[in-house]
Amino acid sequence: MHYLIVVAALLLQLAATAVAVAASDAPASANVARPGCESKCGNVEIPYPFGTTPGCYHSPGFLVTCYRNTSKKGGYDDEPKLRLGRSALGRQVLHISVQNSTMRISSEVWFFNVSNTSMTPITVLPSGRPYVLSAAGNRLVHIGCGFAASSWTPHGERPFNTCSSSCPEHTPEKIRHSTCDGMGCCDAPIPAGGGGLTSFRAQFRWTGITSDASVVAVAGEWWRDANNRFMLKMSLLAVGHASGIVIPAILDWAFDNSSTCAEAAKRSDSGCVSKHSECVDSTGSASGYVCRCLRGYQGNPYVSDGCQSPRDRRHFPAWTIFVMGVGIGMCLLLLVLAIIFATKKLKAKKMREHFFKQNRGLLLQQLVDKDIAQRMIFSLEELEEATNKFDKARILGGGGHGTVYKGILSDQHVVAIKKSKLVIQREIDGFINEVAILTQINHRNVVKLFGCCLETEVPLLVYEFIPNGTLYAHLHVDSPISIPWKDRLRIAFEVASSLAYLHSEATISIVHRDIKTSNILLDDHLTAKVSDFGASRGIAIDKSGVTTAVQGTYGYLDPEYFYTKRLTEKSDVYSYGVMLVELLTRKKPTADMSLEGISLVAHFMLLQSNGRLSDILDAQVILEEEEHEVMQVAAIAALCLQMKGDDRPTMRHVEMRLQGLQSSNNNSQKNQGVLHMVNVEENISTRRYSLEREILLSTTLPR
Repeated sequence: MHYLIVVAALLLQLAATAVAVAASDAPASANVARPGCESKCGNVEIPYPFGTTPGCYHSPGFLVTCYRNTSKKGGYDDEPKLRLGRSALGRQVLHISVQNSTMRISSEVWFFNVSNTSMTPITVLPSGRPYVLSAAGNRLVHIGCGFAASSWTPHGERPFNTCSSSCPEHTPEKIRHSTCDGMGCCDAPIPAGGGGLTSFRAQFRWTGITSDASVVAVAGEWWRDANNRFMLKMSLLAVGHASGIVIPAILDWAFDNSSTCAEAAKRSDSGCVSKHSECVDSTGSASGYVCRCLRGYQGNPYVSDGCQSPRDRRHFPAWTIFVMGVGIGMCLLLLVLAIIFATKKLKAKKMREHFFKQNRGLLLQQLVDKDIAQRMIFSLEELEEATNKFDKARILGGGGHGTVYKGILSDQHVVAIKKSKLVIQREIDGFINEVAILTQINHRNVVKLFGCCLETEVPLLVYEFIPNGTLYAHLHVDSPISIPWKDRLRIAFEVASSLAYLHSEATISIVHRDIKTSNILLDDHLTAKVSDFGASRGIAIDKSGVTTAVQGTYGYLDPEYFYTKRLTEKSDVYSYGVMLVELLTRKKPTADMSLEGISLVAHFMLLQSNGRLSDILDAQVILEEEEHEVMQVAAIAALCLQMKGDDRPTMRHVEMRLQGLQSSNNNSQKNQGVLHMVNVEENISTRRYSLEREILLSTTLPR
C-alpha cells in the first residue's frame, strides 16, 4: 500500500510538470480590463480599450453599458446585457475580440412593403464611432416574396449589390432546403473599402401586389448554418417578426478613423501601451489603426504589460498533449484509489481495535481466570483465511444464535467457527457469556472451546470440529431405521452425565437453558457433545435459581420457568425429559401433535399413565429391546417432565439410573434398577397429579 501511494505521488509530479509544459502553449488571455474597472457583464468580457465608466475606456466611442433590467420587484429579470454606448436601447454586445479587433452584436431587422418604392436610407450604426459593419464577416440578407432589391451607397451615388426573391408554391419544406438563392430570400455581400459601411440606401421594385420584405445584416458563419437560416426565414415569412431570435452581426473596430500608425506614433496617447506591442494599420473594414502583440507574445496590447511571453516556450504536437492528459488522469485515479484503499484499511483497523477493547473488557468481567483472555485469542485475519473469507461452501449449519463454518487453521487443525447472524447487544452478550461459560468446563461430553476472536462487533467462537452432525439429524431420517436403541441409551447417559457435571461439579452451577437434539453433536463414534451455550446462565452455589427473561426452544421449554421466569437446574431436567421422549418415539417436539391436537409431551404422559406407551414408541425401539428397559427409560422421562420443578429428579440422579441400565449385565444392578423404577411407577400412580389439568396446561404453551 505504501509503495502504491509513493508511485502515485511520483506519477502526479511528472503529470504536473507535463501540464506546466503543455500550458506554455496556451495563449494568454487577451481580455484584460484596466485595474479597478468592470471586466465582465453577464457572460461577456469587457477588455480595454472598452469600458463602462470614465477612465475605463480609451475614448467615448469605446463606451459600453452593462444594463440590468430591474423591472421585477426585488431583483433582476434576466442576466445583465452589455450594450453599445450609454443607452440601454443600444445594440447588445455579444462578444469583443482584442486579437481580431472585432465585435459581435445583435443585428437589427428593417421591414419594407409595397408602399416603399423610393430609396430608403438605413442607418446601421451611429456615425463617429470606431466601428463599422464588417465586409468579410457579414452578408446583407433580404427575406420576402415578389421583389427585386438594390442596395446603394449612403448618398445614393451607386448601387453596390442587387438581388431578387419570389415564392412560387412557397412551402416550409422548400424554403427550408433553399440556400437563399431567390426562393423566399436572397443575400448579397457588403462592399469592402471606403472606410467601412455604417449606413446605406435600399430600393425595392415589387412584382406582387401583396409583397413585403425584410433586410438584415447577418454574420456569415451564423447564416451558413441551415437551422439558423430556416429559423430566421420562417419567422419573418410566416410571423412577420424575429422576436426572440438573437441575430449576430460582426463589426470591425479601429483607433482614429483618419490616422495611420505613422501619425499615431507622434502622439503619446496612441493606445499601444504594452511593452511588447506594435501599431498596425487596420486591414479590416474600419479605417485607422490597431495594436497587436509582437510575435511570440499574447495578451492585450492596450494595457500595461498586457502582452506576455510564456517562459521557456516549447511546442508540442497534439498527440503529446493527449498522452500527457491521459497520464494525468491515470495518476489522479491511482492517487484517489490509494487514498480510498488506505482509508478503508485504517478505518477497518480502528474498528477492529475498538471491538477488541470493548469485547475484551466484557469478557474479563465474567472470567474467573483472567489469563485465559490472552491464551485463547485468534485474529480476524487468521479466521478469514481459515474459512476462505467465510465462504458459504464452508457452512456446517446454524441455529438461532449464529452460523457455524468449517475452518482449517494454518497448522492444518480443523475447527468449527461460530459467527453471529445478528449484530445486537443481546447477541454480543450471548457470545461473551458462551466464552465465559465454556472456559470453566472440562468434560468429555461438552464441546471444547479453543478460543475466540474479539476483533468483530460480535465475537467469533472457535470450537473443536465435531464431524458427524447433530443428534437431531441422525434421529429424524426418512428411513424406518435410525440410531440403534443401545446408542440412543448411551447418548442419553452421556448427555445426562454432562448436565450433572454442569449443575454440580463446575465452578458455579451452569444451567444450559436450551437442551435439545439439535444442540447435541455426535463424533465419528456417535459420542455425544453438548453445544451452543449462548443462552446458558451461571447460578451461584448458594442460590437455588435466578429470575430472568425466558429463553429456550418451544416444545423443550420448561412450563414452570415459562410462567414464573424462575430459572433453576430443574429447567434443564425438563428439557432433558423432552429429549428422552424424542429418543423413545422419534417424534419432533416442535412439530408432532396427536390427533386430539395436544403436544408430544402431553400425549406421551397420557399414554404412559394409561399403560398404552407402545402406541407412541418408535417401532425400531420395540423390535430391538426388552420392554422392561424401555419402560424404565420412559419412567425416567415421566419423572423429568413433572410440572413442578421440585418433583423432578436431579441430573445426577438421572445419570445414576441410566448408568444402572447401561450396566444391565450385572444382575444385582439390574434388579436394583428395576425395583427402583417399580417404586417410581407406584409413586406416579398413587400421586395422580391431576394429569388432565397438566395436559391442558401444556397445550397452552406456544409451539
